Amino acid sequence: MATAGGGASVAYLGCRDLLCLLSFCVLLAGLCGGNSVERKIYIPLNKTAPCVRLLNATHQIGCHSSISGDTGVIHVVEKEEDLQWVLTDGPNPPYVVLLEGTLFTRKVMEKLKASTSRIAGLAVSLAKPSPASGFSPSVQCPNDGFGVYSNSYGPEFAHCREIQWNYLGNGLAYEDFSFPIFLLEDENETNVIKQCYRDHNLSQNGSAPAFPLCAMQLFSHMHAVISTVTCMRRSSIQSTFSINPEIVCDPLSDYNVWSMLKPINVSGTLEPDDRVVVAATQLDSRSFFWNVAPGAESAVASFVTQLAAAEALHKAPDVTTLPRNVMFVFFQGETFDYIGSSRMVYDMEKGKFPVQLENIDSFVELRQVALRNSLKLWMHTDPMSQKNESVRNQVEHLLTTLEKSGAGIPAIILQRPNQSQPLPPSSLQRFLRARNISGVVLADHATIFHNRYYQSVYDTAENINVSYPERQSPEEDLNFVTDTAKTLADVATVLGRTLYQLAGGSNFSDTIQADPQTVTRLLYGFLVRANNSWFQSILRQDLRSYLGDGPLQHYIAVSSPTNTTYVVQCALANLTGKVTNLTREQCQDPSKVPNENKDLYEYTWVQGPLNSNETERLPQCVRSTARLARALSPAFELGQWGSTEYSTWTESRWKDISARIFLIASKELEAFSWNHDHGTLKWL
Repeated sequence: MATAGGGASVAYLGCRDLLCLLSFCVLLAGLCGGNSVERKIYIPLNKTAPCVRLLNATHQIGCHSSISGDTGVIHVVEKEEDLQWVLTDGPNPPYVVLLEGTLFTRKVMEKLKASTSRIAGLAVSLAKPSPASGFSPSVQCPNDGFGVYSNSYGPEFAHCREIQWNYLGNGLAYEDFSFPIFLLEDENETNVIKQCYRDHNLSQNGSAPAFPLCAMQLFSHMHAVISTVTCMRRSSIQSTFSINPEIVCDPLSDYNVWSMLKPINVSGTLEPDDRVVVAATQLDSRSFFWNVAPGAESAVASFVTQLAAAEALHKAPDVTTLPRNVMFVFFQGETFDYIGSSRMVYDMEKGKFPVQLENIDSFVELRQVALRNSLKLWMHTDPMSQKNESVRNQVEHLLTTLEKSGAGIPAIILQRPNQSQPLPPSSLQRFLRARNISGVVLADHATIFHNRYYQSVYDTAENINVSYPERQSPEEDLNFVTDTAKTLADVATVLGRTLYQLAGGSNFSDTIQADPQTVTRLLYGFLVRANNSWFQSILRQDLRSYLGDGPLQHYIAVSSPTNTTYVVQCALANLTGKVTNLTREQCQDPSKVPNENKDLYEYTWVQGPLNSNETERLPQCVRSTARLARALSPAFELGQWGSTEYSTWTESRWKDISARIFLIASKELEAFSWNHDHGTLKWL
């Protein structure tokens, strides 16, 4: 499985100490003489994130290095004029460019891409604060060609002809680069590199700097090439004829998370006249760099809101008697041509999922709901399906129900966009491809996205205004109710009340109220610090290592379930399920317990809360309807690697991902070291 690592770890040294160590190495090389590669010493950069290669049916995108890594003299580019040294003037190419985050633009990248003979690689530092003008490496028309609009269905809306939803998208994440590109995630490491550059590489009065020179080496060789069709065929041939097959790529895949308001038998399918209201949102995001996908606005705010709505709805006293059921679903892989939703639709059509398409009564989806610059929340619908009078009437009922539910929440004003406007990118589009259903997508934008950092490293807690008072402990931050949490709790309340009424409820709608405390804990856990007391209490013991001291990342990846998927499933179970008095053994095998049924419920043995002394946890068994369903594109199920109907995204495999810096003692040693990059001194 493709994994990333930063090389040998070292105890942290200050910037000057590291440079002294590098200088000592150069001095030693001079004293000993000779051209041995072991007279170089490397300082590994342990907090980096690579750009990796992804492939689909027609082409490859992303970045890669040569098989032995790419090495170049470091040149810091802090303003666009600094590029001239790298592109034309510098006498010691190739160069590894340390690029300020504000200059990571299409204009600059096109210049570097056109000069590959002089560029060995790129290290990008994070811009602080985030670029004021915005930054989105995604495309302007996300998931183009895989939604509902086409030349035969709403051709005037196909390819985002009417609205370029992500108008700031520069498309860099969908370009192919022939050199490695790394993100520098640690400011201390960035400062070490800059100091090394200032001490050794800085030109004086335009003259060439003297040796020794500070260099960087980047390893990110990718095994897959050309397209998914090519790499899957190669992997298939290897698997068929080789004892030790070399798999070169893997499909992007994970699991959708779903649950029912009222339990259903998952070993069969619902009857045709059983009606289900679907509440949907997406789990994943991405950025230019591998597994750096904070997704605060593009994913987290919406799925946190849906989790809070599910909790609120489950507390209604008459939910078990409602005439219609409610399904909460969190789709994985939607960033990559709707992997999760297209798989669920496929499974529904094939009778491989308990709920069928014909069971769906209505569909409510959350898509980017955190950046309302007013009280307005926009209700997007599909104009094409509403040409059918029955669907139009159902959509009208859906909209009026939402408006009625929002009437009691002063902080929310439900608004209708222009009726002839298409749907924004959404999972609902995949369901409409299969069946005309009444659906609505709730978003904070009427037309173009408000999110200036869509699918970028800057779509963080700060982007949705999540912040905390200074000098608070992590536990105090966890429980501090932010303004954003209050706002999203209001949205969750509107959603909960709407779902209750759509399911046929009427008596307790006004009592449904989302808990801002739940929202604030979820936001803190997903966007700030996953390793917190609440997340630890709701997870299984074997999943403890999934919680790091920073935020979770929401890239779908190829090894599954991902951290996000597990935590969302456990949070959903905790918020909507019930604690039982089953023992650990009974919880793990409830089939032997009277009145317990694994076809109706999922049983999870979790760590539980701390005892009164806060010395140990009190484990418990949670019974819920929160389950996982495969989110692997049907293209791979069918062996249709060149499909235009389903997502075909794969991720290349690799052996080594690492970055390191060192000093080159002379021109002769430079020429030698460019071609011999694997020896390292173990003095660290």
